[in-house]
Amino acid sequence: MPKARHSSVQWRIVLIYFMLVFIAMTFVSVFLLDRIEVYQLASLRDNIKNTVSESNLLDSLGNYGSLKDNASRIQQVLDSGWTGSFGSELSVVDSDLTVCASTNTNLSGRNASELFDSDLIVSTLVTGEDGESDGQSGDIAVKNFCYRVASKESGTATGVVYVRADLSSINSFLSQSRRIFIQGTLLALIVTIGLGFILARSITVPINSVTESVEKMSRGDFSVSVDVRSDDEIGQLAEMFNLLREKLDATLSEISNEKNKLGTILEYMGDGLIAIDLDGSVIHVNPAARAMLRIDMSVPAEELSYTEVLGHLEKNLAIETVQENIEGGETTFTIGETIYATRYDRFKDENGNDIGIVFIMQDITERQKLEDMQTDFVANVSHELKTPLTNIKSYAETLLDGMVDDPETQARFLGIIDSEADRMNRLVKDLLQLSRLDHSQENMLFKETNIVNIVDMAIFKEDIALKQKDQQLTKLYPENADIRVMVDRDKFEQVVLNVLSNAIKYTDEGGKIMVNVYENHGTAQITVKDNGIGIPEAALPRIFERFYRVDKARSRAMGGTGLGLAITKQIVEEHNGTIEAESREGEGTTMRITLPLANRKGQRGIE
Repeated sequence: MPKARHSSVQWRIVLIYFMLVFIAMTFVSVFLLDRIEVYQLASLRDNIKNTVSESNLLDSLGNYGSLKDNASRIQQVLDSGWTGSFGSELSVVDSDLTVCASTNTNLSGRNASELFDSDLIVSTLVTGEDGESDGQSGDIAVKNFCYRVASKESGTATGVVYVRADLSSINSFLSQSRRIFIQGTLLALIVTIGLGFILARSITVPINSVTESVEKMSRGDFSVSVDVRSDDEIGQLAEMFNLLREKLDATLSEISNEKNKLGTILEYMGDGLIAIDLDGSVIHVNPAARAMLRIDMSVPAEELSYTEVLGHLEKNLAIETVQENIEGGETTFTIGETIYATRYDRFKDENGNDIGIVFIMQDITERQKLEDMQTDFVANVSHELKTPLTNIKSYAETLLDGMVDDPETQARFLGIIDSEADRMNRLVKDLLQLSRLDHSQENMLFKETNIVNIVDMAIFKEDIALKQKDQQLTKLYPENADIRVMVDRDKFEQVVLNVLSNAIKYTDEGGKIMVNVYENHGTAQITVKDNGIGIPEAALPRIFERFYRVDKARSRAMGGTGLGLAITKQIVEEHNGTIEAESREGEGTTMRITLPLANRKGQRGIE
């Protein structure tokens, strides 16, 4: 290979290495010099403050009501304890900004505003807080410190102690440090250049070796496509890789397509899938499984623990159990109210060796509910038919055996048989109607109707029942109200009658029932509110289930089949409406039916 190519990469590496060290040393030097300056100033500040505080100078000055009147005493104190022993210039200034005493006797008696930082002195007198500022004394840079003197008797400020510190030594130290850092940086850069050449050579030699290896690989079945961006060693390596592209392009494309197909299947499959290796480490979790197990979509599979994800949900899914079960297995578990069926088995590599375990999860909640409903339905129908059939058979056998000669008793027995037959007939009719509603075989004749007329008719039909229980029914809507909906009049009248009759049945004698019909946000609302026995809170979600009764004995005694509200809900939903119940035990129940209002434009069959 040409020598120039080697040199180009080497010089780039040396230049980058040189720049990195230069920038790093520059930043370090600037940072350290700044820290040194800050440290020196902080040490000076602390030394002066500690000296002034520990000497009790401020405390002794507070004994004087007027600093100016005691200037000679203060000067004697400074001459005996400060002049010559204190490295900085210290002056005592009264509140009139007159220098009362100073370690520099040339300043005594002069106006402080002409000598010192008057703003600093005034600020200290007013705020009472120690202050400092930068300044000049001739050609010398100084640091000014100001401390407030307060009278012990009145607590008012009588003056300040003003210290002026020479910064020449600090500035000299910083200049010397700066020269040392510059010399160290130059030395480091010289060493960097030498080490850079050694490092560059250690990189270019392996690259040449890799290039030769790749050239050999071009005669095999591997290929990689890269861009040729330069003519150095890296560029030659790219050229060698490109020689292999055509041979592996088709293979990689096929592998990619298969991977995409598999990924798409796993991504969108409705069943949850979890794959782990034989040691129990999670390999893959598809989105469906994440949703089922409430796993954050952003957490990588490798960071998940099998025990925390699936193993803790059921003892048959414990990691030890699934590892020992070579033939696989299946089980179910529950999360909240959702039931999942899980099957697992081992998967193998191309050599037929077991390499992991795959779990498939299915949500079987609805299927389980359907099976339970079917079982309950058969049991309920059997139970509902068994009681009247038993009664009919027992009374009929008694009559057939001739054991009852009294005509009055015979008539009573026949009346019971007739009543039980009517009860079975109602049950069969309700079951047939539910079946037709379930299979959309119930013929509905929708017409635009004033829903108030239907409610009025239902109330009229229940008038006798109301009077028998001496109940008071109140209409909360106007008599001339006109609220139009699209309904099958007969079917919807059945809905209102069922709700109204339930309110009458389960409200004690003398109770109150209120009925209201009104429009609300594009819907018609019908509410029937009573002050009857109410419904327990735990039973509210189930009152629309088939054959469900809150009080089974009382419901049967009143002739109910347990299907009325189920039929009511089916009919309301056929009208694109909803029915809801609100109740508290012992306080009454409110049933609310909601229907969409009719759109009168272009509609026919108006009543």
